[in-house]
Amino acid sequence: MAAVSVMWFRRDLRVGDHPALAAAVEAGDVLPLFVVDPVLMERSGAPRAAHLHDCLLALRESTDGHLVVRHGDPTEIVPALAAETGAETVFVTRDHGPYGRRRDAEVADRLRSDDRKLRGVGCNYALEPGSVRKRDGDPYAVFTPFSRVWFDVLAGESYSVPGDVTAADGTCDGRPIAWTTVDGDDPPGRPDPGCELPPAGEAAALERWREYLVADGRGVRDYDQHRDDPAADATSHLSPHLKWGAIHPRRLLSDLHAGNGIRGDGPRTFASELAWRDFYADVLFQRPATAWSNLNPKMDTMRLDRDDAARELFQQWCDGRTGFPIVDAGMRQLLATGWMHNRVRMIVASFLVKDLHLPWQWGARHFLDHLVDGDLASNNHGWQWAAGTGTDAAPYFRVFNPTRQFERYDPDGDYVRRWVDDFDTDRYPDPMVDHAAERDEALARYKEVSGRS
Repeated sequence: MAAVSVMWFRRDLRVGDHPALAAAVEAGDVLPLFVVDPVLMERSGAPRAAHLHDCLLALRESTDGHLVVRHGDPTEIVPALAAETGAETVFVTRDHGPYGRRRDAEVADRLRSDDRKLRGVGCNYALEPGSVRKRDGDPYAVFTPFSRVWFDVLAGESYSVPGDVTAADGTCDGRPIAWTTVDGDDPPGRPDPGCELPPAGEAAALERWREYLVADGRGVRDYDQHRDDPAADATSHLSPHLKWGAIHPRRLLSDLHAGNGIRGDGPRTFASELAWRDFYADVLFQRPATAWSNLNPKMDTMRLDRDDAARELFQQWCDGRTGFPIVDAGMRQLLATGWMHNRVRMIVASFLVKDLHLPWQWGARHFLDHLVDGDLASNNHGWQWAAGTGTDAAPYFRVFNPTRQFERYDPDGDYVRRWVDDFDTDRYPDPMVDHAAERDEALARYKEVSGRS
């Protein structure tokens, strides 16, 4: 009788380019498992939970219907399933998030007590968090030097796509996949996302990437020219697929590399966005408490508004009723689609923390409630970047003027009109605050805690 291993899927919902699955296939028969963890489901907004449901349906099809879904605490379910099937090894893609590391350590302990093991293979990033270090071994706290080393490390690698499992021919590295299964549960119910979601699953992710690779004028070759134009719709829209691992960043880098290095301003700039994703994951890995706390503890004493009036201002921001067209357009795009253009994310975040003086955590939680691509490391450290409490050398210099940002990045108003039905430059509601006055107030508050003059 062939040995059975459990392949426990988490944020790696694909069967191609999957080192952990390739290792499981090499070990023998594979039982594919996904555990619906109530801890994580409670933290997922409806768009992300609905997209997960769709990804699981796609993964079940890719595993020829063998995907086992069970609901409950993974620290209990995974060891119990291993015992039920006689599996000696549970394979996983290593998780570097704060909760995932604690969960996996407990699962490993329980398996070990039963003479079984949890084997982590690969990760969800181009380079594993914790692997990019300074010469003295310390981690980086600023992106630019991190990215230089990141590119140097990747330049020395072959960029070969790891162990490719394809549902089409049922093989992995030439080995037949022997799927096995046991009784399971239905995938989690699909909540009403309240917005239109992108297609889910590995096939959809690969199709979108192939389209973006060859797109003329609005694809990766011209990414550097159009990435800050929210009306152009010229970004990849791969972030939801990266969130659940329907595609791996090494696949993207492999195609960009094409055997002779990442060349051209567009591909290089696109690759740098993957570096940002790795950087924020690395920062969270090194400092897990910064998921919801300031990376720079000096900023803990900064004056912020939290009273009832602040809550009313926050609700206006959430609803897209600030009186600043590009801010309102971004917030309405978020509600309508579960996604927001990255340049606009920076604008609306700066407005919340620098014009309204509200805690960045309020905005981060609202984003995670509504973003289909909501990722703890990228989202929350992106918010700290905007708030000047995280990975930034000079946060007090950057207070985005929402009017100038509108004039610069949406000069014809095409983006705003797409999302603000009642937009009229002559009759638009008055801004809820005076930006110039609030900028001065923001800088004054920053100087109180930074000591800068």
